[in-house]
Amino acid sequence: MSAPTLSASRTAPASRRAADRVAAAARRAAALLSERSVDVLRVSLGLVFLAFGLLKFVPGLSPAEDLVVRTVDVLSLGLVPGPVGLVLVAVLETFIGVTLVTGRLLGPGLLALGGATVGFLAPLALFPVEMFGSGPSLAAQYIVKDIVLVAAALVVAAKAYGSRTRAAAGG
Repeated sequence: MSAPTLSASRTAPASRRAADRVAAAARRAAALLSERSVDVLRVSLGLVFLAFGLLKFVPGLSPAEDLVVRTVDVLSLGLVPGPVGLVLVAVLETFIGVTLVTGRLLGPGLLALGGATVGFLAPLALFPVEMFGSGPSLAAQYIVKDIVLVAAALVVAAKAYGSRTRAAAGG
C-alpha cells in the first residue's frame, strides 16, 4: 500500500479556499446589488420618462403625439386644447424623469407618476377598437409595455416610502 501523496493532501484545502473565495465574491455581489439595484432602476426609469417627456416638447417628434392629444382631449372633456395638453404631458413626464434621475423631490415625482399612470394607460380603455381591432396595434404594444414601467415605479416607491417610514420610526 502506498501512502497518500503530498499533492493530494494539498488539493482539498486549495479547493476549499477557492470555493470560499467564490462564495465571498458572491456575497459581496449580492450586497452590492441589494444596496444599489433599486437606485439603478430609479435612474433608468427616470431616463425613460425624461426622454419621452423631452420628445413631446418638439412638435412631430414623439410617435405618441397624436395619441396623447386625443387622450387628453377625452379625459379633459374637450376643455384642454391638443397643443396645450401635449405641453402639459411633456412637462409632467419631464418633471417625473428629473425627480427619478436626481432623487430630489422624489415624493412629489412619484405622486405625479401615480397620476400619470391613469393617463398613459387610458387609451386602452378609451380607444379599444383602435388599440386591438385586428390584433394589438403598435400603439397598444407601446402602452402595454408601460405596465413594466408601473411595476418599476412600485419598486422605487416602496424603497422611497419604506425608507422614510423606517427613518420616522427610528429604525
